[in-house]
Amino acid sequence: MAAAIGSSSFTLLRNCALVVRPFSTAKLFPRPASAFSFRSKRVRFPVPSSHSRSRRLRFATNAVNDEEAAAKAAAATLDEGAPTIFDKIIAKEIPSSIVYEDQKVLAFRDISPQAPVHVVIIPKIRDGLTELGKAEARHGEILGQLLYAAKIVAEKEGVVDGFRVVINSGPTACQSVYHLHLHVLGGRQMKWPPG
Repeated sequence: MAAAIGSSSFTLLRNCALVVRPFSTAKLFPRPASAFSFRSKRVRFPVPSSHSRSRRLRFATNAVNDEEAAAKAAAATLDEGAPTIFDKIIAKEIPSSIVYEDQKVLAFRDISPQAPVHVVIIPKIRDGLTELGKAEARHGEILGQLLYAAKIVAEKEGVVDGFRVVINSGPTACQSVYHLHLHVLGGRQMKWPPG
């Protein structure tokens, strides 16, 4: 529960940080055509949208750095036998908004959505499958079931005509929970390259 609360706080802070101040201080040199003749004085004027975008990009870079730090920390403290937050969600020890469940997989809404539809799909039994990079031939069936579950989730969420499936594998891909999982993202125009 503490992890869920911490993530919610981070999401709240991240959303608040995206609010851009409507005015900024700038030195007018050279002077724009619409400016008054204040000669090198500091004046306040509305911020152009390109400045707003650059502030968001700076914040996005900081958020990415936080994700990278979290992924590196998770990799450093990895204990492949220890229960993960996903094991606790499977055991219903941590509440989640379940979208789909069958005998082998569980799909639930991400607590920090990156798109209008953002669902995480996990195998109910880890079986050594902490990341895709550690998959073996014996994992072929569950990998197929995870992808099929992604299609079912996309149908249920009304995004089957356009969605993205993401698997982060390892710290350089920003994997922060070492229990293989898929992200199903949709409900908005995706960009390429993804990241």
